Amino acid sequence: MPNFCAAPNCTRKSTQSDLAFFRFPRDPARCQKWVENCRRADLEDKTPDQLNKHYRLCAKHFETSMICRTSPYRTVLRDNAIPTIFDLTSHLNNPHSRHRKRIKELSEDEIRSLKQKKIEETSEQEQETNSNAQNPSAEAVNQQDGNVLPLTLEEKENKEYLKSLFEILILMGKQNIPLDGHEADEIPKGLFAPDNFQALLECRINSGEEVLRNRFETTAVNTLFCSKAQQRQMLEICESCIREETLREVRDSHFFSIITDNVVDIAGEEHLPVLVRFVDEAHNLREEFVGFLPYEADAEILAVKFHTTITEKWGLNMEYCRGQAYIVSSGFSSKMKVVASRLLEKYPQAIYTLCSSCALNSWLVKSVPVIGVSVALGTIEEVCSFFHRSPQLLLELDNVISVLFQNSEERGKELKEICHSQWTGRHDAFEILVDLLQALVLCLDGINSDTNIRWNNCIAGRAFVLCSAVTDFDFIVTVVVLKNVLSFTRAFGKNLQGQTSDVYFAAGSLTAVLHSLNEVMENIEVYHEFWFEEATNLATKLDIQMKLPGKFWRSQQGNLEPQLTSENYYKDTLSVPTVEHIIQELKDIFSEQHLKALKCLSLVPSVMGQLKFNTSEELDAEMYRSDLPNPDTLAAELHCWRIKWKHRGKDIDLPSTIYEALHLPDIKFFPNVYALLKVLCILPVMKVEKARYENGRKRLKAYLRNTLTDQRSSNLALLNINFDIKHDLDLMVDTYIKLYTNKPELPTNNSETIENT
Repeated sequence: MPNFCAAPNCTRKSTQSDLAFFRFPRDPARCQKWVENCRRADLEDKTPDQLNKHYRLCAKHFETSMICRTSPYRTVLRDNAIPTIFDLTSHLNNPHSRHRKRIKELSEDEIRSLKQKKIEETSEQEQETNSNAQNPSAEAVNQQDGNVLPLTLEEKENKEYLKSLFEILILMGKQNIPLDGHEADEIPKGLFAPDNFQALLECRINSGEEVLRNRFETTAVNTLFCSKAQQRQMLEICESCIREETLREVRDSHFFSIITDNVVDIAGEEHLPVLVRFVDEAHNLREEFVGFLPYEADAEILAVKFHTTITEKWGLNMEYCRGQAYIVSSGFSSKMKVVASRLLEKYPQAIYTLCSSCALNSWLVKSVPVIGVSVALGTIEEVCSFFHRSPQLLLELDNVISVLFQNSEERGKELKEICHSQWTGRHDAFEILVDLLQALVLCLDGINSDTNIRWNNCIAGRAFVLCSAVTDFDFIVTVVVLKNVLSFTRAFGKNLQGQTSDVYFAAGSLTAVLHSLNEVMENIEVYHEFWFEEATNLATKLDIQMKLPGKFWRSQQGNLEPQLTSENYYKDTLSVPTVEHIIQELKDIFSEQHLKALKCLSLVPSVMGQLKFNTSEELDAEMYRSDLPNPDTLAAELHCWRIKWKHRGKDIDLPSTIYEALHLPDIKFFPNVYALLKVLCILPVMKVEKARYENGRKRLKAYLRNTLTDQRSSNLALLNINFDIKHDLDLMVDTYIKLYTNKPELPTNNSETIENT
């Protein structure tokens, strides 16, 4: 959407001009001055937030001294900038024209007051000029405060030198080049091998870069150009500047959601990847990676640091957070639930939801507090990873499936296709596993006992370990119980990842899902009997001995109760806690607020049509009343919205997604509907309609997959994942000089020698 200048008699817009357009400031005092100078009566009753969100002034209305062009990519105003250049008379030449931006007529008293104010300002400027003439040093100080002193030759060289260093670091980040070079124990004695940063620096020197060569020639031979400490400082600035580009868009959109992914290992320390969801100016839902947070073992400390980093370090206002979701591996879910609870206590509108990129069943099973379930999940992931190590292993599994499913070729073909995908995250993963289990056991056993020595010892040994794990009776029972329990939530979870209408109607089916699970809980003895029988039949088919877990035998030291059977043991330790936990998790994740938000999806015209346009969103939308520009007109506006689509032309299709609704050409004629759709769009449970706007998560996975654990860097990762974000080298250099020194850090002595080639 183009930006239009709000100044009277100004017809400029962003699509027809290279001029910068500036938002009205949120500061009430400055915003009031902007409105007064604009002389538009219709802006006087609007709040600073409304003006900041919907109105702009082009650069033509500011003195050039008020505008700072910090780089080719950024034009910003000084903190005290006030617009003073306006055309308030040209409309008088055509008094009969209709002006959308009507100029306020001033009374005689207001004119007299403005004249007096102008005289006072002129007098103050004259006094300041005379004072500066009598005291040149004061003038120099004022110039310095205004950043208008020209740089000395030395300062220019220093900035160019720092710029070269930043260019190297950004290149390393974008190309995923680790800072460190060879390991110390790999280097022959007496030979110095620089790290990758030093090597690239020397390469640029040898290629003839004058700034670096001049610095090199005036530096002692046994010194490093950029110490590890300086590299760390510069990387932090790179990370901060790149992140700020994304966060600026988030702040401009006001509302956002926070999402974390699985805990990852970065150079030996656990970190949480953090992503933000927001709707940009082009009305596209985006999910962007913004950084890593160090993971804390203590849940309360983690919650405090999580909140502090987002609000104080990254500068996001959590009052605008409308959703939070946490995708974590089993063992971490309980701690992240504490984080969610603490944030909800402070920010009730930051609804705790499921994330659209994670299947409901996968999310539920990872949070089950049963050790056997966590072990089974780890085993399943390892088996899947094992067969994806090479095409030959997948081909071996395909051959076994072909033999076992000769009488059901269609199912065999389907299973082969599934095996070639990352099937462990599917809604029906445990049903697939039960069908595949015999093939997996035979294939792993065949690889381990192969007499033709087709596989190396590493693969054969790993196959033996995995075969032992999947043929354990405890694993068999766990998989079968999970398959049966999660069958009650499979269709519900699949709909949550479907179209907007599927999500809307899924919210209404939650009561039925909970009713079914409560019925299972009330009759758990009967259900568990069937489940255990299925597990024993599968174990018999695979020639697996039915027994209690070894750790349980050891803990009892042989003092088992006579009435304790395997069936009763697994009922008490597996089936009961699993069903109870899933019921509670569904209630927690689908809170009353969450369900109200999902009911607001009836605003989407296709859902409205399926409901025969008999909808009433007013009550459910009340939770977002403070987010609406004109809440008092909501009921009337919703009525008009329904009438618009109910009486549409026959050739007009109903928009089926929030994305399509937000891109309607007349959507801004319905400001309350527009605001509601934007808030609903960023809820983590809603899927990102366009894959290209979900790059943050995909690039994060690629970085983790392609980078060794000990070579990972949280700073370089952000540069690599956000490689397409424009970077401002001048801003980075200025920030470094401001934070750390007036001159770049001098090269530091090092016992190792850098040879001048």
